[in-house]
Parts: sequence; C-alpha cells; structure tokens
Amino acid sequence: MTLNEGRRVRLATELRLTGTVRRADDPPEGDDTAAGSLSLGAGTEGTVERVVSHVRQQGHEVREYLRLSSLLEDYGHQMPPGSKAQLEEQIASLVPAWHAYEREKDRVTVRVRLDNGFVLDDVPEDLFTTL
Repeated sequence: MTLNEGRRVRLATELRLTGTVRRADDPPEGDDTAAGSLSLGAGTEGTVERVVSHVRQQGHEVREYLRLSSLLEDYGHQMPPGSKAQLEEQIASLVPAWHAYEREKDRVTVRVRLDNGFVLDDVPEDLFTTL
C-alpha cells in the first residue's frame, strides 16, 4: 500500500509512545524534560500530510550481480567457453544477495495529522489503513 498526501487514514493498531517529553519551543539541550507515555487507540483517524519513500541502498554484491549479469548478456556470446563458465559461476554465487535485495521493499514513512490534533511524523505507512 502506498499512501498519498491528503488521503484519509485510520490507525490500524494501538500505539504507545514513550520517552522524553519536551515543549516544542524548548531548545534541544534544555533540561526541562519529563518521562511520559501516550497511547493512541486503533481506529483513530487522520489525514496524511507527507509521504517519504526511503530508497533501498544496493550493496556491493547486488551491484556486482547487476554488472556481471549485464556483461554476460551483452558479451557472453563472444566469450571463450571457459571465461563464460567462470562468469556464470560468479553470477550464481551472487544470486542469493540479489534475491534478498528484490524481496526487500522500499521503506515508506508518513506524517499524519490525527483528528484529535496529534501529529505522528516519520512513522511506517503500514501502521495505517485507508478509509
């Protein structure tokens, strides 16, 4: 599911927020902090204000798999049999890394202004369902 700005959503699960509580206008280094918690019930509705897609980074093995596969595809028909076989072995050793990369999804986070006035920012989109 990919959410869009302006979309109405509903919190799919109860959330409990814990940690340091600080006034928004206090400097980050201020000592006026208090520990606290806040629970938001499942079903709380709001509106998506921002959607951010965090693109997956390709590791060295994934880049190498793509490079070698391209090399085999473009020049494999011209290669000596021994070199081609060696290249195919190298590619085969990188296949698990490639499959793992393909199974990963891009991480998408959202900023949602809930109807009760609270704002959840930089939270995974899968915490919400669409209305």
